[in-house]
Amino acid sequence: MNLSQYRKIAFDGLWKNNQALVALLGLCPLLAVSNSVINSLGLGLATTVALIFSNTIVSLIRGHVTSEIRLPVFVLVIAANVTVIELLMNAFFHDLHKILGIFIPLIVTNCAIIGRAEAFASKNPVDWAFLDGLFMGLGFTFALVALGALREVIGLGTLLARADLMFGDFARDWTIRVFDDYGGFLLAILPPGAFIGLGLIIAVKNVVDARRVKMPAAEEVTVQIIPSPHRAE
Repeated sequence: MNLSQYRKIAFDGLWKNNQALVALLGLCPLLAVSNSVINSLGLGLATTVALIFSNTIVSLIRGHVTSEIRLPVFVLVIAANVTVIELLMNAFFHDLHKILGIFIPLIVTNCAIIGRAEAFASKNPVDWAFLDGLFMGLGFTFALVALGALREVIGLGTLLARADLMFGDFARDWTIRVFDDYGGFLLAILPPGAFIGLGLIIAVKNVVDARRVKMPAAEEVTVQIIPSPHRAE
């Protein structure tokens, strides 16, 4: 695979075909736990790891699984990966694991993961599948963290609160007070705030995409060379 294909996979995952902002998949955990940056980052990274390993394994076994049983096999692969991730999070990030709760095992039902396994990993070689899982996961994490940051700043007036849940005790002082003496805005950290925030982020993305389409046509300059007329002999 040439470099342009790698770039295409990366761009699709991070922006053009972002599973949260374009395909609108995995909205249940996206909206449920995105009330802070740390919660969003924790679930986003867990989903990214699940995507990477699920895509890679599905690509490895794609030639040995018949079409009749492929979906149950893919679900078993995803479930096994998510179980390992949940156990590791419970062991090393126990407090964060308790906060995220049921949404970690529910990664198994994330349509983005089974969708990439079926639509991409089952049809492409391992390196392509690995990169697709990586960048689709990072794109989902980007959307999740952006929404978490928006809701945390507006709802609580802070950023990176409880960073110690993920980065340890030395991160207790990482909290940024964006607004002094801020009373908070409850709507932002309630479920309706998640829908409003996601709508705003999608709107910003659509505006950026529209401007990118118009920009090349306005900036292109065509130089035409007109040959000199021949002198009559």
